Amino acid sequence: MNKDQLHEYIFNSTGNESNICQIYAIKDGEPVYDDCWHGFKTEDAMNVNSVTKGVMALLAGIALDKGCIKSVDQKVMDFFPDYSVKRGEKTIYEVTIRHLLTMTAPYKGKSEPWKKVCTSEDWTLTTLDYLGGRKGITGEFRYATLGIQILAGIIERASGEKCIDFANRNLFEPLELPKRIMHGDSSKEDQFDFFMNKNPRKYEWYCDPKGTVTAGWGLCMSARDMAVIGELVLEGGQYKGKRIISEEYIKNMTKPYLKLGERFGYMNYGYLWYKPFDDKKVYAAIGDSGNIIYVNKELNVSVGMTGTFKPRIFDRVDFIEQYVLGVIEK
Repeated sequence: MNKDQLHEYIFNSTGNESNICQIYAIKDGEPVYDDCWHGFKTEDAMNVNSVTKGVMALLAGIALDKGCIKSVDQKVMDFFPDYSVKRGEKTIYEVTIRHLLTMTAPYKGKSEPWKKVCTSEDWTLTTLDYLGGRKGITGEFRYATLGIQILAGIIERASGEKCIDFANRNLFEPLELPKRIMHGDSSKEDQFDFFMNKNPRKYEWYCDPKGTVTAGWGLCMSARDMAVIGELVLEGGQYKGKRIISEEYIKNMTKPYLKLGERFGYMNYGYLWYKPFDDKKVYAAIGDSGNIIYVNKELNVSVGMTGTFKPRIFDRVDFIEQYVLGVIEK
């Protein structure tokens, strides 16, 4: 299959590939593939859902490199001395940044309190109400989108600036990517539209009423943005010869700490990044609807892909390996 054939295959798809909007690939430091569907252009952005978490992992690494955060084993509560812990709650004092990054932080309740958090004035502090619980630190993997909100609060308190400003100054601008602006409306109707609207968006990042970014979702990027961020990971924290994140942190971020179950395709998990295969140097930041940053160190390839909202589509790793890599190699 060549590039034209792949374009037609996606254009005519009525299945899982029908929502793909953009694919952008970089190989050996040079753009090698750029295609769009559904009226999207290369420079258009969209909500990339949980790929946002992968960017948050990078921001945590930058904060660590700068000394804002002492260690990934620093306690979460070090950053919230003004927070009133619920009576009888002890586990919360033991939770570390590493627990947040590896999704092994414990939370109260069986499901995430979306309504409570997303209708509150301060999503970070409201999420803290959910952290901890009677079971203690078990090391069990628990995928919690809202939990990553705490990481945004930590970066803000550690750096002394809004997370979006920290990201623009230390990540997007050094990567020569557009600055993100705040998406300020956080009404129920607006949140629904943000997920469901299939039109291109601005280079924005969803924020709570306090102006803190949504850390588990809500960052708007183009496929090109994601491929460039993938290139940063591919190059061990450097971009065009500039050191942006330490190589040590990138190695730790992509190291497999947990083996996930069937729901997550038996992939390995690092710091909010996946390692899909045991025996290949492939890493990915993955979001719902097929949004993905795919990094293949063996082939020196980075791929970004965006997709509009479509239920039950989690990752496109297999699609990239089966179709996109073949097109790039030709």
